[in-house]
Amino acid sequence: MPNPVATFDTSMGQIKCEIFLDQMPITASNFIDLANSGFYNGLHFHRVIPNFMDQFGCPYSKDPKSRRAGTGGPPDGTFKNLKTGGTETRSNGGNIKDEHAARISNEPGTLSMANTGAPNTGGSQFFMNVVHNDFLDWFSPGESKHPVFGKAVDKASFDVMVAISKVPTRDDCPNTPVMMKSVTVA
Repeated sequence: MPNPVATFDTSMGQIKCEIFLDQMPITASNFIDLANSGFYNGLHFHRVIPNFMDQFGCPYSKDPKSRRAGTGGPPDGTFKNLKTGGTETRSNGGNIKDEHAARISNEPGTLSMANTGAPNTGGSQFFMNVVHNDFLDWFSPGESKHPVFGKAVDKASFDVMVAISKVPTRDDCPNTPVMMKSVTVA
């Protein structure tokens, strides 16, 4: 069975990404569950940095100028692991356990889990890499560990990621909000 594809309909264009359910089933299932519930719809990119990444997925970013944007996660609860059929848990502020399964590098066009820097603190926030950020790989030396769970399927999608990273910002927050209208997974 092929991996699912997520379609990110943003105010700057559409991004399509393969979601690596086969290699990263916990992280991918968490993302798919949140996307299917409508969690991401109407949120804004709250942190974008050229030649680095676009960060997204904080529920407080529904208000694009919220000072709390970047600090929130999904509600605690459970979701189905779409590969194993088992039940996974979100707890302690909507966090999932770190999934250090597939050694996929934070290459341009990949989707990677954001976290607070502490173990097991990923939830709903993720970032889109616009350059090779291998220092963020969970299997690299250092403290910053961010597992990759998807990748842009074409150049047009990657070009939208790059365009978002280059918008004018103040303190890394876009001056003109960039909205995620919807995320669908098929």
